[in-house]
Amino acid sequence: MKTPLKLFLAACILSVSAAAYAAQNAAGDYPNRPIRIIVTFPPGGPTDIIARVVGQKLTETWGQPVVVDNRSGAGGNIGTDLAAKAAPDGYTLLLSNFGPMAISPHVYAKLSYDPVKDLTPITLAATAWFFVVTNPSSPLTSIKELIAQAKANPDKITFASSGNASPSHLAGALFQSSTGVRLTHVPYKGGAPSVGAVIAGEVQLAIESPPPIVPQVKAGKLRALGAARATRSPLLPDVPTVSEAGLRGFEVGSWYGFHAPAGTPKPIIDKLHAEMVKQMNTPELREKFSNVGAETIANTPAEYGAFVQSELKKWGKVIQVTGVKVD
Repeated sequence: MKTPLKLFLAACILSVSAAAYAAQNAAGDYPNRPIRIIVTFPPGGPTDIIARVVGQKLTETWGQPVVVDNRSGAGGNIGTDLAAKAAPDGYTLLLSNFGPMAISPHVYAKLSYDPVKDLTPITLAATAWFFVVTNPSSPLTSIKELIAQAKANPDKITFASSGNASPSHLAGALFQSSTGVRLTHVPYKGGAPSVGAVIAGEVQLAIESPPPIVPQVKAGKLRALGAARATRSPLLPDVPTVSEAGLRGFEVGSWYGFHAPAGTPKPIIDKLHAEMVKQMNTPELREKFSNVGAETIANTPAEYGAFVQSELKKWGKVIQVTGVKVD
């Protein structure tokens, strides 16, 4: 006759075995109903486009509708919070970016989600590294000249951003902390207005993402001083990197990554990851990403998780130095 202890241990073993079996088979018939991808910004932008082209390919492969649900507001925090609180069953996913994942935790006094604890990484889909630009009539023709002029004239050079605590604002803050210069920040309501302000001569600089920048540089309406990335951009290959000007390691850009709610079974994460990466590495999707100024990454969940951690640490330091807050 078994003792109560032995019965208890046997029950524990059966329970663990049953849970392991359920997890192993969680992806067996997945997906068997529609999948929702929450996008944290309005339709038409890079985040939305990336979600739609990936979602369409998942639909074609799995025969289940993949629907994009745009939940914009509060810098992407509303949609991110919604995804973090969704059922961890693989039928609600998130495509979020740099702002709500790496900046918001440092600038909002009360944030209703934790980007590390409440979300499970699937893959970093793409990056869109920023460019430093000025008006073609500006006497500034290089990053070295910009740094020299800014040091000689503290607070005299203005830079536009797409809003307080936005990625472009933080890019300007990082440039200042990295060089020891002082610039004057002028916030606008979005990337297009901030770039338009440089074109109109209202401000002298912007550090912005490729979509509003590249067409204007090619049209001669902006002058690109540097690419904020490790290597020259294929979008503007003649523009030197900021590192080439001596500011080593100055890399700033938006990035776009897929997540699921924390607790989503690993077999489902693995299945999503495998199919997403397969599709994103096709020439078709690489070209579509490039059309919105983004470069395909498609890394592993572990690599993406480590990347998010590094970005949180990096921008936490910048925000601590600058004291940027939004509430």
